[in-house]
Amino acid sequence: MRVVFFGTPAFAVPSLQALIDSRHVVAGVVTQPDKPRGRGQKVTPSPVKHAAAARGIPVLQPDRLRDSGFLDELRNLSPDLGVVAAYGKILPPDVLSLPRLGLINVHASLLPRWRGAAPIHRAILAGDTVTGVTIMRVVQALDAGPMLRVVETPIDPNETSASVESRLASLGADLLVNVIDDMEHGPVAEAPQDEAKVTYAARLSKGESAIDLSRPAADVHNTIRGLQPWPLASALLDDRRVRFLESILAPDEPSSSAAPPGTVIRIEPDALIVSTGRGAIALRRLQLDGRPVVSVRDFLNGHDVRPGSRFLPLSPTP
Repeated sequence: MRVVFFGTPAFAVPSLQALIDSRHVVAGVVTQPDKPRGRGQKVTPSPVKHAAAARGIPVLQPDRLRDSGFLDELRNLSPDLGVVAAYGKILPPDVLSLPRLGLINVHASLLPRWRGAAPIHRAILAGDTVTGVTIMRVVQALDAGPMLRVVETPIDPNETSASVESRLASLGADLLVNVIDDMEHGPVAEAPQDEAKVTYAARLSKGESAIDLSRPAADVHNTIRGLQPWPLASALLDDRRVRFLESILAPDEPSSSAAPPGTVIRIEPDALIVSTGRGAIALRRLQLDGRPVVSVRDFLNGHDVRPGSRFLPLSPTP
């Protein structure tokens, strides 16, 4: 079948590559316009554009999906099917009705849980122990279409959003090609979502970086895992912003119950044991503003941290 692929970030690249390597034809790729990225804010192409260009696939980058010129270009590609994987914009009716088999979406959650922009991060922030990928039909409502296929995977207690995203991207790519293979031979069964079980995965904000160490240790640990690779959980130490890159739950620490949240209660060669509202966490990798990510061992070589030192809350930013 002739497929048009809509996607933008790195999560979508394995799905695109799997389609290109399948027996189906990727007639074109639609991705968001080039934008400033990284610390230098250099205008660069999206990961999907880079992958498509490397394989000689035509790329469209409309500013407006309702633009008649874009719709004409899309129509000229004669797609049988559209595939969406983290494209980043709501598709209007004119786009949804253009491929003869409509559009399907590679969504990184077990729908109807975590509809929306940040399903992987929200699953980890909530302490979910399982997640997965849903292939669903695209409709006008946000991630509300019927489901064609689902695959599950466990979330390790110490996994970050970044590592889970990488695994889901690979699982989703395989599942997508299997679904399209089946669609080539006839209709695929579609199961409606249970609206009573819907939760929403709001886009992350910079203000969420300000970690609340007065929460229980498990919640603090989930926040550190879930806010990667952005905006990263942060606190103040000696009036300097410190980002938390890696943690584990510390064993029961009797002294943590008496120490104010954020207090360093013990220093180990490779960890800072820090009190929370209930229990303690072991910080393993940290980053000062403008400095590289380092192990606790290297951090201690350049900073005077001792039992009784305290991480204090940041002022939340919008």
